[in-house]
Amino acid sequence: MNYLAHLHLGGSGREQLLGSLYGDFVKGPLQGQYDPQIEAAIALHRRIDMYTDRHPLVDIALSRFSTVRRRYAGIVLDVFFDHCLARDWALYGEGALVDFTSRVYQVLRTEPQLPGRLAQIAPYMAADDWLGSYQEFEVLGQVLRGISRRLSRPEELTGAMEELIRLYEPLTEDFRLFYPQLQDFVLSQVTLNN
Repeated sequence: MNYLAHLHLGGSGREQLLGSLYGDFVKGPLQGQYDPQIEAAIALHRRIDMYTDRHPLVDIALSRFSTVRRRYAGIVLDVFFDHCLARDWALYGEGALVDFTSRVYQVLRTEPQLPGRLAQIAPYMAADDWLGSYQEFEVLGQVLRGISRRLSRPEELTGAMEELIRLYEPLTEDFRLFYPQLQDFVLSQVTLNN
């Protein structure tokens, strides 16, 4: 799952939103360097990633990609699933997407100590409305180009948009089947840890 999904699933409290994002930027064991609620949200982020990586519906979605793109298919799928969530926010989220993203950006703007690379990208995320822009399929091309600049073999993402166009309907159906199961998993995790 990518940023929007983690934020949606991780809870709406300030610490939950921060921890949902920190999960992509904080590595290693959690040993009290952050607020306990933030660390709990980071731990949930990690469990969401493990659940997603092992889910048979995700395996099916990944198998749809050409072997040329298989190495980075998970990245492409994460971005596409955020597109599906943003596009169909009314089915999964509470309230308007713009209200949700505005809250996230406000939390980021008022947090003085964002970890690592998140501190660098947060201003751009808010200024360019990264989360809300996922509604537009064409934006995924920009997102994937940005990701490719950080990869050791960026050429493997070349043509990913054309492949997503071809796979749009089956991957959308994969998301529609998978995301409610992921929501149920998160609910079970939150219930277990309360």
